Amino acid sequence: MQILLLDNFEDIGKHLSASSSGHEVNDVFLTQEWFANLAATGFDSAARPRLWAFEQDGRIVGCVPMADGFRSDAPMGTTLASLSNYYSCLYGPIVPGKALPAQAWATLARAIRQHPDHWPVIDFHPLDTESDFFSGMLAGLKAEGYWTDTLFCFGNWFFEVEGRDYSQYLASRTSKLRSNISRARKKLDTTCSWNIEVVTDEGPALETAIAEFERVYNLSWKQPEPYPEFIPSLCRLAARQGWLRLGLLNVEGQTIAAQLWFVVNGRALIYKIAYDQAHAALSAGAVLTADMIRRVIDGDKVQEVDYLSGDDSYKRHWMSRRRERFGIIAFNPRTIGGFIAGSKHFLGKRIKHLRSRLEARFRPATASAAD
Repeated sequence: MQILLLDNFEDIGKHLSASSSGHEVNDVFLTQEWFANLAATGFDSAARPRLWAFEQDGRIVGCVPMADGFRSDAPMGTTLASLSNYYSCLYGPIVPGKALPAQAWATLARAIRQHPDHWPVIDFHPLDTESDFFSGMLAGLKAEGYWTDTLFCFGNWFFEVEGRDYSQYLASRTSKLRSNISRARKKLDTTCSWNIEVVTDEGPALETAIAEFERVYNLSWKQPEPYPEFIPSLCRLAARQGWLRLGLLNVEGQTIAAQLWFVVNGRALIYKIAYDQAHAALSAGAVLTADMIRRVIDGDKVQEVDYLSGDDSYKRHWMSRRRERFGIIAFNPRTIGGFIAGSKHFLGKRIKHLRSRLEARFRPATASAAD
């Protein structure tokens, strides 16, 4: 197995598509389609794709999409980083066929170190800490002499369905949540005419739904999207792939809550949610979430519902379990930039640790003195 370094997805697309024949996608965020769309619509033009492709028997069997030029964590050099940003809820290699052998990640770490650009800092995030990629890259970078560390990215709340239907799911949630959903539905029933529609396919209805989603998003508490073409393009991509569940709750013909979900390989991914703050009293978001969960559990027969990124307090009411996503950062001490950045990182971490220990040690004595 050898490594090829490519700079656009067209060079690998045909080969990966051929390798993926009959293969079931495991995660939206680990597909060639996701990365190609992100590179095209979710980054500034300064970002340069660096696609580390694994070639075996004359064909590409996997790829680790990275980029440089869009981050400057390292003095006197650029950071080579995973092709991911705030749109990414998970990062990892594109492996459309069977899993790559364990030594693949050591081979990649060696190829990165030997590249003439000698990147001072290497950054992968956000990662599944249970994946072979996480452990393999961490070990590979250490073996190549990098100073490595792992960094917390965010919490991830999810619910394992385990064969239950929606009524059983709801019964497993708190009485407060069930009461809130019931009251919100009654309020909608008694005050207005309302309905929920879920768009899944390409066509005029999808374009209308995208426009409504963006309108509601801009009326919500959310910050405007920095890359306005990303979400519309993602919705169209998801529709083509059969992943899309774009839910809209309409009141008197006007959309006041909208949610972008994906369903893939038995998992429902809650990607973007928003509601019109002018109608916050109707709790339309809770009603729409409950109905979307009902549809994916009873209709799509998913075995996991995933709120993806963030520890927002409301997520624990809907979900039952939490896991964490971490990143890997590596410093090349053979470069001036890597040595400076790494020294600064680990010294700062040590100082923070000592400060926390001192505060914990002296806080009780200070409190007693105050008493």
